[in-house]
Amino acid sequence: MALLPQESVFVMHGARVAVAGGLLHIEEQVKALELAVVENTGLAFDLAKTLIESVCRTIIKERGNILDKDDDLPKLFKTASFIVPFLPVSLASDAAARKSLQQTLSGLNTAVQGVCELRNAFGFASHGSAEPRPPMEGVQALLVAQAADAIIGFLYRVHSQDLARPRTVALNYADRSDFNDWIDDQTEPVQILTLPPYRASEVLFNVDQEAYRDLLSQYKTEDETDVQAEQVGEVA
Repeated sequence: MALLPQESVFVMHGARVAVAGGLLHIEEQVKALELAVVENTGLAFDLAKTLIESVCRTIIKERGNILDKDDDLPKLFKTASFIVPFLPVSLASDAAARKSLQQTLSGLNTAVQGVCELRNAFGFASHGSAEPRPPMEGVQALLVAQAADAIIGFLYRVHSQDLARPRTVALNYADRSDFNDWIDDQTEPVQILTLPPYRASEVLFNVDQEAYRDLLSQYKTEDETDVQAEQVGEVA
């Protein structure tokens, strides 16, 4: 079996970020794969598949989705890809960005499928064969390990980044009557042809909640400032 030079040490940077972030159960698999790239190329194929599967299952579980123990890796990766928001919030509605990223994800999905097929054909612990098969060399094992590391690193980073992002509290129009009155006192109702006029605050809430939220924040700040001023006046 042709091996990589001993000095060619492979480190799974993406997977190690996941371990440091809390996925301690994959640490031994990561170490084993790093070593297998040099010492046992067949085992590297097995471990690359196992690692991606472990991370996909963890992400799916942590996001509250139901796992099926019989799901294979392509299905697990597809599920994880679907439930993790890959685009930044600021680009969530950007069709061009979504299309480009979807093409990249399609490439990752192809890579996952390739890892599975290589593992089935050349894995150390894969299905038995009726005749001897020439082993893959270290350079092919390195390719598979690097692909697995890239997939794991990307999946885990977007997953953990999204979970750490502050959640926006849902707005309820009816709960902000004082603020709605404040907007309506300063803005004419919206008239559309012969339809009954709409309250300006209601239109804003339904058309642009981000702008509604920004104005609400300003309104709260001004209201708190007024209250503080009144308190200071009473003390004086």
